[in-house]
Amino acid sequence: MENTGNTQTATPETVWALLQEVVKERKDAQKELDEFREKSQKEAELRAQDFDRRMKEINKTLGSWANNQGAFAEEYFFNSFESGKRNFFGEKFDEIKKNIKSLEKDDEYDIVLINGKHVGIIEVKFKAHKSDIPEVLSKAETFRENFPKYKNHKIYLGLATMMFYSELEQECIDKGIAIIKQVGDMVVINDKHLKAF
Repeated sequence: MENTGNTQTATPETVWALLQEVVKERKDAQKELDEFREKSQKEAELRAQDFDRRMKEINKTLGSWANNQGAFAEEYFFNSFESGKRNFFGEKFDEIKKNIKSLEKDDEYDIVLINGKHVGIIEVKFKAHKSDIPEVLSKAETFRENFPKYKNHKIYLGLATMMFYSELEQECIDKGIAIIKQVGDMVVINDKHLKAF
């Protein structure tokens, strides 16, 4: 079969010109692809920055809510102790203080009850977890270090929270920590299992 169309015979020059045209088209396509990727990457970075900004705002709001809940719980339990619940851990306490901070270390004690021989330290959480127990247990030792005038006092520990669950209560019982919780309009204290530190 004979081809009678307008076909040119390939010469080195025409092949070279065709090759140059293909290379140019490839470079143009690569340039467009690179520009598209760069634009997409910038858009993605802007979206990520916007997402990060919004997440920070949300975290700030949630942090404020959590701080408010924590402050509410501290105020609730402090007011309960201040208004007559100073007979605690089988002792009568003469002084009650809140949010005592150490000057030397970054320690804070939510509620502290004091008499001549005993100190009661109460850690307050809006909603406590078993993972809070080591923090509560550390309070006795750090209090003695931060306030050496109480180094010979017996220290009792308590965990006050608006919400307790059975595993947390059992962990407090096992570790000798008083359970202080809200039940209706009352503060209920379980210190039968209490241990002096």
